[in-house]
Amino acid sequence: MTSPADVPHLTPNQINALVVLMVEARRLTNVELKELAGFTLTGKDNTKLVDLGLVDTDRTHRPFAHELTEQGWRVARQLHTAAPPKQGGSTTRSLFVVLSNLHRSLDRLRVSHGDFFKQTAATAAPATSEPRQEVPAPTVTATTAAPATAAPVSAAEVEALVRSAYRELATAPGAWVGLADVRDRLADTDRAALDAALRAMVGRDDVRIIPVANTKSLTARDRAAAVRIGNEDNHALAIGPA
Repeated sequence: MTSPADVPHLTPNQINALVVLMVEARRLTNVELKELAGFTLTGKDNTKLVDLGLVDTDRTHRPFAHELTEQGWRVARQLHTAAPPKQGGSTTRSLFVVLSNLHRSLDRLRVSHGDFFKQTAATAAPATSEPRQEVPAPTVTATTAAPATAAPVSAAEVEALVRSAYRELATAPGAWVGLADVRDRLADTDRAALDAALRAMVGRDDVRIIPVANTKSLTARDRAAAVRIGNEDNHALAIGPA
């Protein structure tokens, strides 16, 4: 398993590839890598990152497309803790300084790398110059109208339920509580709505949602209850002062 200690053995191009794939937080083709960063991921550089389990490369069609694996995300997040490769020169060393400051800022803001860099619908979808065609709305008459349904629970209401469940479970404000226990308390709440509320709460000053570092300690129940934020499964919630 690769760790940040292995980073000095990576080439500058391999490190650049990890960083670009992290900040884009999506699958990139070699054409996109060339346009974004001025290089492609091919040959020995690509083979090494794939063999180390850091990058998944789709070679079923050209141009090849690359994406960070979970292990790749872990190493990319911790690049700043390693010594930069000597052959990288001032540009690579400057990159490590940026990564170090980025990590410090995200830690202060309690935002994960995956959540910070994740693509939104607005940024992920390419713009199109084709005019939008207006489609007439279907006419709904009194005889064909769908029956009224119950109003969905608002995001604010779901967040209130989460906070209430947390207060019942936590031993003190700021104490860590497993998301599995929170979900048990909110078993009647829609899973998608609850996940959306948890993702929104990450941005609150008093909320922290993190993955468990020791994954071997996770039970099947813990894994099933995890909420995906960015490219990480998160398992624990704290609300209040750290």
